[in-house]
Amino acid sequence: MRLSLNNKKIIISAGASGIGWATAKICLSKGAIVYICDIDTKSLKKIQKHPLNKKKLFAYGCDASDEYEVSDFFNQVSKKTKKIDALINNVGIAGPTGNIEKLSSDDWEQTLKINVISHFYFTKLAIPMLKKNKGGSIINISSGAGIMGFPLRSPYAASKWAVIGVTKTLAMELGKFNIRVNAICPGTIKGNRMIRVIRDKAKFLKISKKKIEKEFVSMASMNCWIYEEDIGKMCSFLISSDGERVSGQTIPVDGNAIRLD
Repeated sequence: MRLSLNNKKIIISAGASGIGWATAKICLSKGAIVYICDIDTKSLKKIQKHPLNKKKLFAYGCDASDEYEVSDFFNQVSKKTKKIDALINNVGIAGPTGNIEKLSSDDWEQTLKINVISHFYFTKLAIPMLKKNKGGSIINISSGAGIMGFPLRSPYAASKWAVIGVTKTLAMELGKFNIRVNAICPGTIKGNRMIRVIRDKAKFLKISKKKIEKEFVSMASMNCWIYEEDIGKMCSFLISSDGERVSGQTIPVDGNAIRLD
């Protein structure tokens, strides 16, 4: 039987591109109603021309690191619905590359603000909407760097480990309300973000981008890239009735990554 999300109402942060948009499209294809926000106005304009826009897809501009803008986004969503079935905390940045003694305080703080504190803003406002629904799912996008060390990417690793801690804690707090909370840890995703990460690491180490790319792929025992749609499929499972007893879990989708270096 084809997994269904018929009329389930889902909020996705940073949903206009990358993993967020891939997930939105998968959820829409399974019958969901999706509310996305993003700071990327160019991508939002393209989405506003999507055939499902104004029917089952609603897109809003929002800086996820600004609590007032997040609050405004939820105010706009609340005009459409008072309850939701799921929140996907997808927003995140790669952060700087380098040895910790060379990194700036501003870069560290910005990475933590977007990758951790933004999740707090969204989760705080989503919980009452999930409670009105008498249950649902919160999915936090962490990373392989949230379960392993990640040399030269210390602020990113710190932020993604923090996401795991919040996930485990929220699952314990919200279980009695039938709200499930899980973290997905994507592996090496084929896409624009990894292009930038590979470029920055190659520049720092003064070696070719091709060599860095090959090393990233070899970190998984399946020796493969992970695709944005792979994350979307796992999200749709966790939101669906098939995932109704899964909570407090850290779920890698990484081709069995065995190292990050």
